[in-house]
Amino acid sequence: MLLSGPLSEVVLAVKASVERGASEPVLVFDDATGRTLDFDLRGTEADIVARLSRSPASSGPNEESSPERRGRGRPKLGVVGREVTLLPRHWEWLAAQPGGASVALRKLVDEARKIGSPAQALRAAQEAAYRFMSAMAGNLPGFEEAIRALFANDRVRFEQQISSWPHDIRTYALRLAYR
Repeated sequence: MLLSGPLSEVVLAVKASVERGASEPVLVFDDATGRTLDFDLRGTEADIVARLSRSPASSGPNEESSPERRGRGRPKLGVVGREVTLLPRHWEWLAAQPGGASVALRKLVDEARKIGSPAQALRAAQEAAYRFMSAMAGNLPGFEEAIRALFANDRVRFEQQISSWPHDIRTYALRLAYR
């Protein structure tokens, strides 16, 4: 069954399914990445909703969650100090920017994220669809050929390969792959 809607509603539906004794594992996927999300389903519905509002549903692969490792930066703002290797001319240019190197780098990264290239968007969509399909359709007929068609950006062949799959899996894979 494919559910969508506010995260809290989806998580509460998952909790209800688990409490009813779902015979199969219940998976929740992040629409942006295709990764599965894990939730703490302990307690009442109010407890679960409170936990969801306090913390992000998933953390990025490079985020550090242990408070002991905090060092440079502004941890309360989410700023994490890391090492960047640049040539001297790059450091000179950064040093000449208003606010210094860190401000200039943050602005450059934010601007690049806003603009993004169509190739980056396509690759992100393909990766998200691949993650979902690997989890849900890895044993279905045409899986390998569907993956080849996905990464070749051949929508017609992709749709042909997944045509026999269950409707909800096929629909979600298409939605992730061709946003």
